[in-house]
Amino acid sequence: MTKRPLVLLDVDGVLNPARRHSLRLRRHECVLDGRSYRILLDARHGAKLAALARDTGAELAWATTWEEHANAEIAPRLRLPALPVIAVNGDPGTRAGEHFKTRHVAEYVARRPFVWFDDSLGVPDWQYLKDHPGVGEFLLVDVDPRTGLTDAHLERARAWLSGRDAEAVDR
Repeated sequence: MTKRPLVLLDVDGVLNPARRHSLRLRRHECVLDGRSYRILLDARHGAKLAALARDTGAELAWATTWEEHANAEIAPRLRLPALPVIAVNGDPGTRAGEHFKTRHVAEYVARRPFVWFDDSLGVPDWQYLKDHPGVGEFLLVDVDPRTGLTDAHLERARAWLSGRDAEAVDR
């Protein structure tokens, strides 16, 4: 039985870009652990991500330092249901230059194919995932934090999820 692929989502820099470059981005106030944050979200991202998951048989999951706060503050604003959360906080160190979230993702995916939208990944992350025994095929989609997630990123993920080779590992 084939396991459903995953689409892993970061928030800051991906769904919440660093600057407002489109009128479709709406400002929202969030309170996390007593602190107020202003975020920018494009409500269309929810429908686009849901369509990506539906059309490719994938499951959406959060891979963000927002952790459960993403389900409380981000998902409703994008009209997404509560998503599984990869616990990533509390581990600031790296072993070979990889992002601190990468090791948690490697443990979570359990050989399921995955696409990861993030703005902080690089060669050390790709190498760590490629060499990790619990990781199968994957695609890292590097998102520019100034502009966030674009249709081109979504189409790249859709193409990979729809046509992936069971033996391939893409970067």
